[in-house]
Amino acid sequence: MDSTPSVSGERTLQCRYGTQARADAFYRNQVLDHLNAAMREFIARQTMVFVATAAGNGEADSSFRAGPAGFVRVLDERTLCYPEYRGNGVMASLGNILENPHIGLLFVDFTVSKIGLHANGTARIVANDELARHPAVTAVVERDLEETGGRRPERWVVMAVREAYIHCSKHIPRMRPAGDDEIVWGTDDVTAKGGDYFQARASKRGTAPKP
Repeated sequence: MDSTPSVSGERTLQCRYGTQARADAFYRNQVLDHLNAAMREFIARQTMVFVATAAGNGEADSSFRAGPAGFVRVLDERTLCYPEYRGNGVMASLGNILENPHIGLLFVDFTVSKIGLHANGTARIVANDELARHPAVTAVVERDLEETGGRRPERWVVMAVREAYIHCSKHIPRMRPAGDDEIVWGTDDVTAKGGDYFQARASKRGTAPKP
């Protein structure tokens, strides 16, 4: 979604349903090709983000990342990064990025502003030591690279922002944090990870799992 629509599917549907004027006003007034000061400040307060990626063949995947406030770091107005901790070893999002660098991030503030922010662009996988050499990395990011309880990040995703725009608050529910539960990032503790909550281990399988 650029300041003028470049995706034919979007324009086709806008014409079909008569929303061109509204869409053009949105492109003109809300879509940026960078993160302005208000967007950067918003990201610095967020503790979660939803991540959308797709494989080279277009097969899509959505995932969730969380961390201390500001765990997604703004390196400059066109660059973000976030840490990847030890997980289940599948690496679905990272595998998609390796095949297809396009990525979409959705930040939603459920507790304070009740607003969302989309950031779309391209991503690459970066090792800890490479990120530490990034000229725009702040002292805060450098501290993130050190082990401070739990596991240190295994690697980082660095994103080049191509567009950023608001997600309206109309249907975002107001939520309240349940408490200050301790989180040990990257833990292998089965209970902390949720175990077999959905009872998948004993469920019937009709197709082979992904290789």
